[in-house]
Amino acid sequence: MRVLITGANGFVGPYVLDALRRICGHEIAVAATSKDGGPHPAFGQVEVLDVTDATAVQDAVARHRPTHVIHLAAVAALGAAQADPRNTWRIHVGGALNLANAILDKAPDCWLIHVGSGLVYGESAKTGRPLDENTLLAPIDDYAVTKAAADLALGALSRQGLKCVRMRPFNHTGPGQTEAFAVPAFAMQIARIEAGLAQPVIRVGNLDARRDFLDVRDIANAYARAVLTSRDLAPNTIFNIASGVSWRMGDILDLLLARSSAKIVTEQEPLRLRPSDLPCIVGDATRARTLLGWAPDHPFEDTLAAVLEDCRARVAQA
Repeated sequence: MRVLITGANGFVGPYVLDALRRICGHEIAVAATSKDGGPHPAFGQVEVLDVTDATAVQDAVARHRPTHVIHLAAVAALGAAQADPRNTWRIHVGGALNLANAILDKAPDCWLIHVGSGLVYGESAKTGRPLDENTLLAPIDDYAVTKAAADLALGALSRQGLKCVRMRPFNHTGPGQTEAFAVPAFAMQIARIEAGLAQPVIRVGNLDARRDFLDVRDIANAYARAVLTSRDLAPNTIFNIASGVSWRMGDILDLLLARSSAKIVTEQEPLRLRPSDLPCIVGDATRARTLLGWAPDHPFEDTLAAVLEDCRARVAQA
């Protein structure tokens, strides 16, 4: 197997590399790319590849002749996606189409593992029921709508011969994730307070939203299992990657606070107290369990502990 990973410099990339080696074997050949490229502790060297550059993408696919592409390149954080919607469309939709067309032209037997998002279901989550792959896509923001558009566009290209697996991961976290995401944002505040770098107050908004969370290693395992089992899958198979459990954000914060000996109080800020547009999001990953042989292996409480330890280490090194 020859696997090309886009967006390898991001949070999930090194976990995917580890999962591929564990699940698919060490003889697997992995080529890592990202917009910035450069030396990387896990990959050694990451090749420069801007997925919005169609010519560069064609060249990369022609040179590497991958059997599989895991497409991680994206605007990771919702805030960044909202701040520059035009760029988000270019990356999420244009980038996915560039890869798909390059595969069709240069490596038609290659499988594209497209990393979308469980947020594509949007308004459909308001039923409160677990969301499966047949749930109506009803995205509510620029991040989710561009992920949905790419997902649907690849589904259409599968009718032209594209071998595509459309992954829809729900929330995930782990060591190395940035503070643009809720769990490390909570944990970094705690770590700074413990180090005496901040007042012992965490200011919060609405903590009643409930989200389906996984350890990033479980997400990476799902991508690796999609690579391993691709020959047994029908092209254009869609997979939710979810735990099936919803976590209240306030309960996540409480678990992190319970792991600290510091006396920390939480204060609600009126400006942050917007009610959640989507009070509860929880996914149904029965199909991934059945067809990929995938299931979450890591208790989320252990994941939270690992994130807090990682944040403490980062604060100590700063």
